[in-house]
Amino acid sequence: MQRIGIVCKIGTPEPAELLKELLPWLRQKGYETFVDIETASVLNMEGFPRSQIPSMSDVIIVLGGDGTLLSTCRLVGDKGVPVLGVIIGGLGFITEVPLERLYEIMENVFSGECPIEERLMLKAQVLRHGALIAEYAVLNEVVVNKAALARIIDLETYINHSYVTTFKADGLIISTPTGSTAYSLSAGGPVLYPTLDNIIVTPICPHTLTNRAIVLPGDSIIEVILRSPTERVYLTLDGQVGFAVMQNDTVTVVKAPFKTKLLIPCDRDYFQILRKKLKWGER
Repeated sequence: MQRIGIVCKIGTPEPAELLKELLPWLRQKGYETFVDIETASVLNMEGFPRSQIPSMSDVIIVLGGDGTLLSTCRLVGDKGVPVLGVIIGGLGFITEVPLERLYEIMENVFSGECPIEERLMLKAQVLRHGALIAEYAVLNEVVVNKAALARIIDLETYINHSYVTTFKADGLIISTPTGSTAYSLSAGGPVLYPTLDNIIVTPICPHTLTNRAIVLPGDSIIEVILRSPTERVYLTLDGQVGFAVMQNDTVTVVKAPFKTKLLIPCDRDYFQILRKKLKWGER
């Protein structure tokens, strides 16, 4: 690991302030650094488009929250570059490195002591009249949901080409194990250990109360057809990218052919994270 890409949360001063100390530390140790152009402009230094950083780097350090890490993982895609998430504000389920331990953990990372966890990603495709019109890869979840003032929607759902049901609901969440502690959890879905090879399908506020989340094998094919005569329905990717879905469009979701690689602190305890973030055991 000689080439270090750095991607920072936009709109907050903390990452740029941290880099004033971190960049000299990295360069003193002989590492070549590539900082995203938005952050570099604040520091009056050369920066690089975020889309180029994965192909220039052996490892990427993300300074921000889970949202910044999710967008970075989508940029990395199939390039296989491991990502280290440093939490600056926010809840931080997948940005696991606290600021006070940053240098200690980076020493462990660069010496090869920290493990790499491979996380399942999903590939979502939108087909209209049989033609592919959009394709995305996500780390957390794919969501088909209605706009704020739209009526309940009908989502005809198939798993491995077998009809399951037509969900009458506010929407449907198709989640990875990594995303099981995000939107799916708030809609009543289960918590899955993040390295499992499974997909979760969770209805959002279903009209039929017996509709519940389903945990599927990772090689499942999920097809969702919008049957409602409305254009106020959107496909949302990791809560960050949106695409308008029309009546009779088919959203197909499968396991992506590549995985996200996350660098994990050596002494990380996942259940401790759950206790802390979800406040388990507190009264």
